[in-house]
Parts: sequence; structure tokens; C-alpha cells
Amino acid sequence: LPILTIIVARFQAIDSLPPPDPPMAATVTAPIRAHVLGVPIDVCGDVFAAALALHGGPGALHTVADHDPAQAATDGLPSDGPGGRSGGQIVTLNAEMTMAARANPELGAVIDKAELVIPDGAGVVWALGRQGYRVRRAPGIELARRLLEHAASHRWRVALVGASPAVMDTLVNRLRQELPGLDLVIASHGYLKSSEWPELERRLLQAQPDLVLAALGVPRQETWIRGLPGRRGGLWMGVGGSFDVWAGTKKRAPGWMRALQIEWLYRLVQEPTRWRRMLALPEFAWAVLGEKPHAPIRR
Repeated sequence: LPILTIIVARFQAIDSLPPPDPPMAATVTAPIRAHVLGVPIDVCGDVFAAALALHGGPGALHTVADHDPAQAATDGLPSDGPGGRSGGQIVTLNAEMTMAARANPELGAVIDKAELVIPDGAGVVWALGRQGYRVRRAPGIELARRLLEHAASHRWRVALVGASPAVMDTLVNRLRQELPGLDLVIASHGYLKSSEWPELERRLLQAQPDLVLAALGVPRQETWIRGLPGRRGGLWMGVGGSFDVWAGTKKRAPGWMRALQIEWLYRLVQEPTRWRRMLALPEFAWAVLGEKPHAPIRR
């Protein structure tokens, strides 16, 4: 409780700090790559539109430039897939992941190469605000759900990987009821033996899904996606504990807590063992207060 009180008090104090003057452009349409503590983050007006543009399928808004196939191969990025798709990896960045990326070079490199990095956490939004960017928090669980709904109505091929066997079974049944048009080509829990992963990966690559959601936890889900050899086309996104929420085994914070941007506090109350990880929040805040903003890069 004392540690929790300190964290809450510190973030309340931080929220009262004014942004620096003069601010940068408040409205951003095409994605701009900014940085928070040296970790890349894409600033755009609509993360859903940016994700659709990244997919490059019918009806997508082409606001994100396609990768050059030769350069993509050099950088380990996905080149155009079936139907001229570009595709790529979506990372949902929050304060905790930012600090993890600074401590873990492998995770940092994955985020740096990700095609779309969205501001999942309130801390990242606050840090961007100090650089003059006025962006809304874009929770990964909400973007992933919108993509599933879009997939169901546009006949996208979808793959789900992660969570426990029980959660995956419940999730599949729920999604089939809630999104009857969903074309679920693969649904695999994450409790596989090391010898079983190559076969799953082979099936994934053969299925050529339009959307892959991986609930394997940070940083495993991010590094697994980036390291998958032969990945081409489609959107690949790590979704953490979203499967548990959608399956009903865990609850998401109430709307009023999300509005106050203290969803992290609800998760801490649900899982008190997370308190050590939450110590990254004040560490993140102190680091941001002493950070010199990077020059933005238009994607």
C-alpha cells in the first residue's frame, strides 16, 4: 500500500505539469515516428486507419508507404504478400514496455523495426504531450477488437495464438457467437512444447492470415512475431492478456477508470504480484522529465 500510494501521488503531480512551449502540430494525419526515451512511437490521428493502411487490403487507407521488397528482405521486414498486401507488426507501447525496451536490447530492436507502434499507455501519451503531440491513448485491446470486427465483415483470414487451452477454447466459442462471419483459420493456445512450435509456425505461414493476434506476454509475443522466418503480409500484433478478457476469465477496468487513465491501477489491484513491475512507472516519469525530445520522422 505505501508503494501504491507513492505511485498514485507521483502520477497525479505529473499530470498537473504543463506541456513545453511552443507545442508541435496537434493534429497529425499521416503517421509520424516520434520517440519516448529513445523508444519509437508512431503518432497518427487514427490508429485503426493506420492499421488498415498497413494491411493494404481492399478498402484500406493508403497513408502508410509500402516497403521496398529488396530493402524489406535486408531489414527482415515482410514484403508484399498475396494481393499486393504489405502488412507488418503492430506494437502497443506503454510505460512499462518502454522501460523494458531500454533494458532489453532485443525488445528495443523489435520495437524499432515494427511497422506501427501505437500509444497504448497513459504514460506514453503524457510523454508525447510534453513534446507537443496531442494524441489519444489507443489501448491495444480496443484496436485488436476493432480489427477482429473488421476481419469478420471483410472476410479476412484470422489466426489466434496464445493463452491457456481453457481460455482459447472459451474464446473461440465466444467469437463464433459474437462475430459469426469471422474466418478463424488457426486458434492455438500458447502452452506448446518447444518441439511443437515449428509445426504451428509452418501452419501459420501456409495459411497466410490477414490478421494474427498473439497473446504470449511481453516481450515474448513481440520477439516471436519479429523472429518468425518467412512472415509475409497480414497484420501481426501482440495483445497481452486480451484473450483472457474476451473469454471472460478476467475483467477490464471500468469505464471511469479508463477515462481517468488509471487502468494500470485496476490491473494492479487484480494482480498484486505486479507491484514490482509497476515500479517502472515512476522510473519512467523521472526519465521523461529529463528527456530531450527527438526530431520527428514522417513515415
